[in-house]
Amino acid sequence: MLFLLGYIDLRYGDETAFTLQPNVPYGWIRKGEQRGILSRKGGNLNVFGLMNLQGELTSYQTTQSVNSQTLIDWLDDFAADIKKMTVVVLDNAPWHTSKSIDDKLKQWEEKGLFIFHLPPYSPHLNLIEILWRKMKLEWLKPEHYLSKDTLHQGINDILENYNNGEFKINFNVKKKC
Repeated sequence: MLFLLGYIDLRYGDETAFTLQPNVPYGWIRKGEQRGILSRKGGNLNVFGLMNLQGELTSYQTTQSVNSQTLIDWLDDFAADIKKMTVVVLDNAPWHTSKSIDDKLKQWEEKGLFIFHLPPYSPHLNLIEILWRKMKLEWLKPEHYLSKDTLHQGINDILENYNNGEFKINFNVKKKC
């Protein structure tokens, strides 16, 4: 596979929304105790990430809705710094497959950035979903949900420290020669 040999940079791209409604799949407390986790609407932060199998992450964020123009702006910024052919894997969200995105494909390809769309209904093939799940279910703590500011700070801490190894997903990719 070419990406294993370092010829291309294969990036898995997607966005997710973080809100003040925590994602808590389960919890443990002592018998007879009751605990609550504050949950309310608001605090929205939409994060778009581009992650490769080596775990390198480039991320963008907004408190606004994500649309095709937002995605174009982020991909233009990302394309400006690529050093080798890069393939970005995206799902089929409407803002990923719009006419305005299609109109940018040739320009991005001239810079070495290619877009590959996954088959419909296959989020399990987009590895960045693992990052979003780990952030929401493991790395964000209950105290991050106290306010919009603490939530955004928790997210920023994770994203800023992801590439240095404090938070990391190991895909165990080995190069073959």
